[in-house]
Amino acid sequence: MRSCQKWNFSMLYFSRWKIISILLVVLAGLSYSAPNLLSKETLAKLPSWLPSQKMTLGLDLQGGSHVLMEVDKPSMLEERLDALLDDARSSLSNSRTIKRRVTKSAKDNSVNIRVTDVAKVAEVLEILDPLLQPVNSGIFGGAAVTEVDLTQPEPNLIRLTLNEEGIDNAIASAVTQSIEVVRKRIDGLGTTEPVVQRQGNNRLLVQVPGFDDPQRLKDVIGKVAKLSFHLVSQEGDATLVANGSARAPSGTKLLYEVTDDPDVQIPILIKSRAMVKGEDLVEATSGFDSQTGVSVVNIRFNSKGAAKFGRVTAANVNKPFAIVLDNVVLSAPVIRQAIPGGSAQISGSFDVESANDLAILLRAGALPAKLNFIEERSVGPGLGADSVEAGRIASLVGAFAVLVFMVLAYGFLGIIANIALIANISMLIGVLSVLGATLTLPGIAGIVLTMGMAVDSNVLIYERIREERRNGRNLIQSIDSGFRTAFGTILDANVTTFIAAVILFSLGSGPIKGFAVTLAVGIVTTVFTAYTFTRLMVALWVRYQKPKELPARPIRMVPNKTEISFMKQRRFSFPFSAIGVVMSIILFFAVSLNFGIDFKGGTLVEVQTKSFTEQVDADGNKIRAAADVQDIRKRLGELNLGDVQVQEFGSPSDVLIRVEAQDIIDGEGADAAGDKAVQTAVKLVKETLESDYEVRRAEVVGPTVSGELAITGTIAIVAALLAIMVYIWFRFEWQFAVGAVVATFHDVLFTILMFAVLRIEFSLSSIAAILTIVGYSLNDTVVVYDRIRENLRKYKKMSVPQLLDLSINQTLSRTILTSVTTLVALAALYFLGGEVLASFTFAMIFGVFIGTYSSIFIAAPILILFNLRPGQVAGAKSDKKTEKELTANTSPIDL
Repeated sequence: MRSCQKWNFSMLYFSRWKIISILLVVLAGLSYSAPNLLSKETLAKLPSWLPSQKMTLGLDLQGGSHVLMEVDKPSMLEERLDALLDDARSSLSNSRTIKRRVTKSAKDNSVNIRVTDVAKVAEVLEILDPLLQPVNSGIFGGAAVTEVDLTQPEPNLIRLTLNEEGIDNAIASAVTQSIEVVRKRIDGLGTTEPVVQRQGNNRLLVQVPGFDDPQRLKDVIGKVAKLSFHLVSQEGDATLVANGSARAPSGTKLLYEVTDDPDVQIPILIKSRAMVKGEDLVEATSGFDSQTGVSVVNIRFNSKGAAKFGRVTAANVNKPFAIVLDNVVLSAPVIRQAIPGGSAQISGSFDVESANDLAILLRAGALPAKLNFIEERSVGPGLGADSVEAGRIASLVGAFAVLVFMVLAYGFLGIIANIALIANISMLIGVLSVLGATLTLPGIAGIVLTMGMAVDSNVLIYERIREERRNGRNLIQSIDSGFRTAFGTILDANVTTFIAAVILFSLGSGPIKGFAVTLAVGIVTTVFTAYTFTRLMVALWVRYQKPKELPARPIRMVPNKTEISFMKQRRFSFPFSAIGVVMSIILFFAVSLNFGIDFKGGTLVEVQTKSFTEQVDADGNKIRAAADVQDIRKRLGELNLGDVQVQEFGSPSDVLIRVEAQDIIDGEGADAAGDKAVQTAVKLVKETLESDYEVRRAEVVGPTVSGELAITGTIAIVAALLAIMVYIWFRFEWQFAVGAVVATFHDVLFTILMFAVLRIEFSLSSIAAILTIVGYSLNDTVVVYDRIRENLRKYKKMSVPQLLDLSINQTLSRTILTSVTTLVALAALYFLGGEVLASFTFAMIFGVFIGTYSSIFIAAPILILFNLRPGQVAGAKSDKKTEKELTANTSPIDL
C-alpha cells in the first residue's frame, strides 16, 4: 500500500523524456496554430524560421468561385482519332512503293489502311509497329498502357483501333496537362491561393477564393485556346457555303469571324491546313494599336515559329491571313508585307479586359481537350464576411460555454480538462495549417463539434475515477485505475467516429471533405491530449499538491448511484421505434424527401436587396429594404424555367431562389446538354434580378453531378455501417455488432423521418450530418457496450436484464454529461452560426437526442433478444470471487 503513494506508480508514471516529448508536441501545436491569429503584415515581419503557414479560408468564408469541369469525351475521341490518322499517314508517307488508302471510322474509333498489294502487308505492319508501343500512364507515370489495338479483318486490310484503356489514359493525361494550364491562366488573373486539382479520372476542380466573377473565370479557364494562322481561300463564296447553296471546296472549311455585335457573324472560307500554330508562341501581352488606339494582343514566336511565320507572310503578301482561336476567326487582316521578326499583332473586337484575357490564354497555352462545365458555385464577398463573423461568434460562445460547463461539473479537474481542450484545438488547427487545409463553414462546424466531443474522453476518465473512489479505493488507486480502464473505451468509441469521418471524406465534396478532415484530425488530437496531456497534468497535480480527496464539483447533474429499470421500458421503446421506422420508410417512398439541388440538379441563387430604408440599426448602419418575394416570383415565372421556389432566407432583405433541373430529351449527349441548360438558367435569373438585387451566392449542379451524389451518398452510409459492424464484431461479439448496427440504422431512419416530416431540405451537408450522427450514436453505444462486456465477466449469475440495467446506470452520468456538452456546442452553432448551417446543425442536435435514446433503449435491450449470456463473450474468464465481493470492491488493485 505504501508503494502506491510513490511517484513511480503505473499509469501516472512519466519519465523525464516522456514529459519533455509531450510538452514539445503541445508547444508545436500552439506554435503552428498561432499564425492563424496574426495578420499577413505581422507574419511578414517575423523571422523566417518561425511557423507562418495559415489555413486557407474557403469560398463560403471569403467569397469566390467554384467550378467543376469534365473532359468532353466525344471531342477527345475525335482529336485522338485524327492524331492516329495523321500518324498512320505520316509513317507510310516515306514508302512510295506501297499503294494504300488510309481512312478513319468514327463509329468504331478506328483507322483503316487498305493495301493494294497483299505482299506489302508485312512491310506495312513493320512500319506501323511504333504506333502500337505502350505509353506511360497519365495518372501514375510508371505503368505502361497500350492505346492502340491492331487487327486484320481482311488479308489486305489493317485496322488500328483506340481501345478503352487507351481512351481512359488519354483522358487522364488531358486532365493532368489541364491542371498546369488552368493554374497558369488563373495566376494571370492576379488571384491568390487558387485550388486546382483532379477529381476522379476525367474531372478538374477549380476553386478561386476572393474572385466573384464566375463568368469571367469560366471564359478564361474554359476555352481550349488553340491558336492557328490560316490562309483565306479565294476559290469559293463563303456566303453561299454558309446558306447551303454551295459546298466548301476541297481543302477548305467554313468558319465565322466575330464582330462587335454578338448576333452578327461573318462567314469566311479558310485553308484547312494551318500555316503557323500557337504552340510556337513564347510571349503574348495586351496593348493598344499605335495608329487606331484600339485594344490588341501583341505576340512573339520562338525562332522556329518566327522563321515559319516570316516565310508564310513573305509568300502571301496582299492576301488575307485568318487568325483562328478555337475554330472562331478573330480577324482576317491582309498581309501588307513580310514579317520576318517573329512578332505580330492580333486585332479584333476587343476591349481592355478581353484583350488581357486572350493574352493570358495564349501565354498559358492551349488545353489538351475541351472541358465542359458541369457544376458552378459562387459566393459573394458579403456572404463570406457574414459567414466568417457567424462562425467566429459561434466558435467563441461554444468554446466559452463548454469551458464553463466543465468547471461546474468537475471543479479543478474541469480546469485541467479545459487546458487539455485548448491544447487539443490548438493542435487541431496547427495540423490543418501544416496540411494546407481549406477552412470552410462546415469545417468550423467540425471544430465546434470536436470541442463538444473532445471532453467526452475526459468525462469517461473522470467518471471512472469517481466510481473507483466510491468503491473504496484510495485516491491514487482510483486515478490510476480510472485512466487504465477508460482507455479501451476511449479507443473503441473514437475509432467508430473515425470510421465515419473516413467514409465522409470519400464523398469528395470540398466543404464536406473539409468537415471530415477536421473531425478525423480532431479525434486523433483528442485521444492524444486525453490520454497523455491530461494524464500528465493530473500526475503533476498528485505529485506536488498531494491531495487527499478529489476536488469538489459545484454542480451534480446525476446522483452518484441510480437504479433506473431501463429494461422494463423496452415494452414501450420497441413499439415506439418500430412505428417510427415504418413511418420513415413509408414517407420516404410515398412522399419522398425535400431533396436539394445536390441530388435533383438545378440552380440555387441567394440575392439581397440593393435599396435601403431610412431606418438604422444599433451600429448606425442603414437597414436594407425588404425583398418583394411576390415580384421575384412573377419575374422569374416569365422565364419558363419550370418549378421556381422563392423564399425569405435569414432576414427580410435576403431571398433564396431554387430553380429545378432543366429537362432535356434523352439521347446521346443528353447529360452535357442538361448541364448547359442549367448554366443558362442561372444566367437568366441573374440578368432578370440584377437591377434590384445583389447576387450573394449561386450554386449550379447539373444532372450529371446530382445523380452521382445520390449514389455516392447512399454508398457512403452503407459502407460506414458495414465497416463499423466489422470493427465492433472484432472488438466484441456478433450480438454487439448486430445490435450496434440495428441501433445506428434506427437512428438514420429516424433522422430521415425528421427530414420528411419537417420538410427540411436534404442536401449533401445532410449526408454529412447523418454520417456524423452515425459516429456519435456509435460512440455512445460503444461506451455502454464496453461496460456491459466488463460486467458480463464479473457477474456470472446475474440475469441479463438486471446486468444491462446495472451497466446503463453506471454509465448514465457520462452519457448525460457528454450529451449536454455536445448540445452546448451545437446550440451555439445553431443559434449563432447563420442560416447556411441551420439545417445541418439542427440535424446534428436531433442526432444527439436520438443517439442517446437508441444507445439506452434500443442497443442495450436488443441484446436480450439475441439471447446474450455471459459465457458467450470473448475473453470471459472464470472468477471465484462472489458478486458481493466484486460489488463491494474494497480491496486495492494490484499495481
